[in-house]
Amino acid sequence: MAAVSSKSYQFRMARQDKWLQLEELVGKAEKGGIQSLTAAQVFELPHLYKAALSSLSVARAISLDRNVVDYLESLTARAYFLLYGHQRPVWEAFRRLMVFLLPNAVRSVRQELMVSVLVFFLGVIAAYVLVQKNPDWYFTFVDQSMAAGRQPGASADQLRATLYPKEGGTSSLDIFATSLFTHNARVGLMAFALGFALGVPTLWLLFGNGATLGAFLALFHSQGLLYELGGWLIIHGSTEILAILLCGAAGLAIARHYIFPGRLGRMESLALFGRQAALVAFGCITMFLVAGLLEGFARQLVTSDVVRYGVGLTFLALWGLYYLAGGRGQEEAVL
Repeated sequence: MAAVSSKSYQFRMARQDKWLQLEELVGKAEKGGIQSLTAAQVFELPHLYKAALSSLSVARAISLDRNVVDYLESLTARAYFLLYGHQRPVWEAFRRLMVFLLPNAVRSVRQELMVSVLVFFLGVIAAYVLVQKNPDWYFTFVDQSMAAGRQPGASADQLRATLYPKEGGTSSLDIFATSLFTHNARVGLMAFALGFALGVPTLWLLFGNGATLGAFLALFHSQGLLYELGGWLIIHGSTEILAILLCGAAGLAIARHYIFPGRLGRMESLALFGRQAALVAFGCITMFLVAGLLEGFARQLVTSDVVRYGVGLTFLALWGLYYLAGGRGQEEAVL
């Protein structure tokens, strides 16, 4: 009997810190709801629950003190109900996703977003400077099929004609715009997916996409059309380029948590933070759809440069407000 009591004491001492932590979180959530927990606490809850389940399994297998087994059975039952015992209606789950989870997920990759922005604009600057100095660099950054006549040697009138739709028909600009949108959406989603390759392809894609933009800026600037090109780009680019940068940030977040998993194992870290990154990618898909609508309709209907800038900057401000302020004060996360 003394041996069993000693074994039970040692078992409890080795694990009870996590049990007590789980009990505290469960008690807090039972009183104030899951929203009363911070994002970090919600992330921790499933891991503490699994640890308690493992302890319960061991306690039963080695026939420990019945009080320990009863305590763990009660604790794991309460935690299970909290985690899985209630399901939200579809509309409520979608509202929670858009109002709380998505903005919080974007804020969780803010450090990676800073890196993404830096690498992208390094590409813009590098290509801009190189093409300004030597136009032969242009096709190093811009594929021939994407250029479609927008290339060194084109006159100012030829380049200006590509920035405004022709009346009564579809201009070659429409074809180019569709090609550019498809290219950018593909780059964005690849930047996210290739985060699993330690982030190196993600950084290269961000730099390369920035370089393509930089080459276009240099070309149009050489003919005094930088302002006009800016209006043509910003009406949809403020949404589209932000989506690319966020995709890149999500990919880099996956890479960071794989390389530096912290106190979690690598696969646990990927499972935990990969969900947040996937949420960011989902938000980017929505942004690409919005950018496609702006590209297909707003830019074709709006020919005033001032209005184009106004529309583009308004959407940029709205995205910023949504991601920076959405869900504040009610930190939630994916279990």
